Amino acid sequence: MSLDPLLHASPIIQLHALAATLALITGAYVLFNRKGDARHRMMGRIWVSLLVVVCISSLFIWELRMVGLFSPIHLLSLGTLYALWRAVSYARQRNITRHKRTMQLTYIGALLITGLFTFLPTRIMNRVIFGADGASMPELLAFGITIITIALATIMIARYRPARRARRQKSLAH
Repeated sequence: MSLDPLLHASPIIQLHALAATLALITGAYVLFNRKGDARHRMMGRIWVSLLVVVCISSLFIWELRMVGLFSPIHLLSLGTLYALWRAVSYARQRNITRHKRTMQLTYIGALLITGLFTFLPTRIMNRVIFGADGASMPELLAFGITIITIALATIMIARYRPARRARRQKSLAH
């Protein structure tokens, strides 16, 4: 692992990578800890702000050009901005079920799945994590499967934990 490829990238890519990394960590904290209190709202605002920085900075990254300067990543960024707006709207309307679901899907789609694509050969994060030569496609496939398995297991544990806690509290109440 070497940060050298990232340190030699353009400032917009550096900002994008930093914001995405912080959003990945902050989002995990927000999604897997207690909800509804002041800390959740504050960390949620930070997470949304970081994702906005990730999305806007991505609009100025043009390494993968498919249609002029743009690629499908740019559409994903616009979709993520819309999803964030909807999720915040749901929270303000007190529609917590839709807010929660939209935020979970945004985290998975905008950070986990999209983040895996940053490890493709020729991408900067491939060289950061796997060294100057990068990783081959079979190595990346194994890496991706590992990351997706960890993410899914974490999500399943987080979804199970509140249900178990509710059952325990209900049994203690009787």
